[in-house]
Amino acid sequence: MSPLLQIIALVRDGQWTEAHNQVQLYDSEAAAWLHALLHVQEGDLEDAEYWYGKAGRDFRNRAPFSEELDALETYLCGDPAPPWP
Repeated sequence: MSPLLQIIALVRDGQWTEAHNQVQLYDSEAAAWLHALLHVQEGDLEDAEYWYGKAGRDFRNRAPFSEELDALETYLCGDPAPPWP
């Protein structure tokens, strides 16, 4: 299982702090998107908007948290087209 999928498993298990600590170790658009989602979940929308930008995603047109987490997980599992513009 990829490191980002392992972090998503932590998120789904309610281990926000550990997920946040781990996602900071990775530098990719997918990691930035996951980092953004963690800040959305936390309620820190200012940081979330920053990380959406790093991920190349539009913060203002985001989907609900669970839909975006599912889309990211699908992409990381091998969906050939990244779920962002």
